[in-house]
Amino acid sequence: MAAKAGSVQSLERSFELLEHMADAGGEVALSQLATVSGLPLPTIHRLMRTLVNLGYVRQEPSRRYALGPRLIRLGETASRLLGSWARPHLAELVDTLGETANLAMLDGDEIVYIAQVPSRHSMRMFTEVGRRVSPHCTGVGKVLLARLPNDQVKSLLARTGMPAMTPHTITGIRKFLAALDQVRADGYAVDEGEQEVGVRCVAVHIPGAPTLTAISISGPAGRMTDDAVQQAVPVLLRVARELGAEISYQESTA
Repeated sequence: MAAKAGSVQSLERSFELLEHMADAGGEVALSQLATVSGLPLPTIHRLMRTLVNLGYVRQEPSRRYALGPRLIRLGETASRLLGSWARPHLAELVDTLGETANLAMLDGDEIVYIAQVPSRHSMRMFTEVGRRVSPHCTGVGKVLLARLPNDQVKSLLARTGMPAMTPHTITGIRKFLAALDQVRADGYAVDEGEQEVGVRCVAVHIPGAPTLTAISISGPAGRMTDDAVQQAVPVLLRVARELGAEISYQESTA
């Protein structure tokens, strides 16, 4: 990887390695990093030792490398900032569609909710910001896993398992991959009471976000009818594009 004009090549390579580690679930061997990055092993070893010394990576007894604890503070701060950018867009979803709006991202092997604006209905859905859930049983999880190759999805779900949260949860990998094919064709995902009985959620991914991120609306199945879902999808897609453009602009001017 050649450094861009005015940039520091070793710094670019270090962040590239961190991103490869995150894509692999947070723990890798040097040989894996060499395969995906194309960098020589001595270069990777030198960069990883520096990251270990700084606390951004740790070395396990198995000699594999894992993301380190100093990244947590950076990630939490970045998530709060992204949540603050997203909140006006989520409020627009609530005003337009009437249901609770959520912002979530794929963090390692889990979905983490990073912002929410609740519905004004007395009966509404509430998910605590910071909550982590399995990706196979949520609308946001399905729409984000649909952005990954099937082999990567299989590896992730092999690590997490596919526990049945409700009678509607998809627990078979073949059926789940078929569902992801449908999500890719439709451009959105629906949680059919797979995380919580009686709750439906429709989600779309945010284009241009630096990590896999999605917005969704969720509500009681009695209000989230098929017609309501179809009316919500174009609104969600528009808001996702607007939020993605704002994030991309912030990155380009940083």
